Amino acid sequence: MQLLVNIDVPDVAAAEALYTQAFGLTPARRFGDAGVELRGGNAPIYLLQNAAGSGAAAGAQRDYARHWTPVHLDVVVDALEPALERALAAGMRQEHPIREANWGRIVRLADPFGHGWCLLQFVGRGYDEITS
Repeated sequence: MQLLVNIDVPDVAAAEALYTQAFGLTPARRFGDAGVELRGGNAPIYLLQNAAGSGAAAGAQRDYARHWTPVHLDVVVDALEPALERALAAGMRQEHPIREANWGRIVRLADPFGHGWCLLQFVGRGYDEITS
């Protein structure tokens, strides 16, 4: 199985600048002005331009204000503070203080397009610290 991540945004160029600066991703293929493939993680990320108010799933319309969704993306980093500084400088917004757990450290962010992101720094055995 191959996993592809698709992220709707109202402005592909602005999203590309944000995600390449914040997470060190690299543009790969372009799909005219309507999309770009970003590489550098385990799965390619496709930024897809879709206007606010355009049709989405189940009759809903796209809204790029901050929203909750049961799906979000985690970015695993070696050092949390420098990664957080890069993300904030790129235009992400920190939503909560850094939280410590026995598996590592986490901070929740939001991008200007309403999407939620987390930065994770694993310690010890990472999630294996809490498996049963």
